[in-house]
Amino acid sequence: MADASVNPSLTPQPGHLYVVATPIGNLADLTERARAILGSVDLIACEDTRTTGGLLTRYGLRRDLIAYHDHNEIEVAERLADQLAAGKSIAVVSDAGTPAISDPGFRLVRACHRRGLQVVPVPGACAVAAVLSASGLPTNGFLFAGFLVAKTAARTAFLEKYRDFEFTLALYESCHRIDKFAVEIVEKLGPDRVICIAREVTKLHETFLIGRAADVRDRLLKGSLKGEFVVLIAPADFVL
Repeated sequence: MADASVNPSLTPQPGHLYVVATPIGNLADLTERARAILGSVDLIACEDTRTTGGLLTRYGLRRDLIAYHDHNEIEVAERLADQLAAGKSIAVVSDAGTPAISDPGFRLVRACHRRGLQVVPVPGACAVAAVLSASGLPTNGFLFAGFLVAKTAARTAFLEKYRDFEFTLALYESCHRIDKFAVEIVEKLGPDRVICIAREVTKLHETFLIGRAADVRDRLLKGSLKGEFVVLIAPADFVL
């Protein structure tokens, strides 16, 4: 691990919340700074203690963990803010990627700002940023919508609302609905709309499907539907 005396940013400070990005698949993507912070804070708030515990073990780190997820976020955020106000240093992580980006973290960060506590980002992997950078679709502007509501009517309403949006649309989709969503894109936006569907980014079976919506749909349905998916939809006038 790097020498914290040479780089003070590697040393957690009392009363500071560190929003730490973790790998989205490839464990080698944990940054040097993230490793130093996770190995030194008083407490780590995480979605699943087993997942984060495994990551820490991979790097030979041992820290106290507390579960902080969608089902207890409101209650635990205030308790963690109390501990920060009392002088503890805390890191918040999600199971993969950057906290608060379609993952728990927002309420804790908001609670800290309301109390005047310091919040420090420790940037790293983010699935939507990774896919945008490698897709070849326009990145001069984009709308990130996270996970859409599971109901078909809500997804199709989103597509209709943003049919003529001037920038790239970026979304996450579940393996349980990606096939239906690909079909809906073709039905609502047309077969020639340029899209990208990326699966298992940074992992062994990383896949990028890029091209006409109808072609991408067909290729998707012939392959594996397991894993995590990022969907990009280019503006209507974009041509590869």
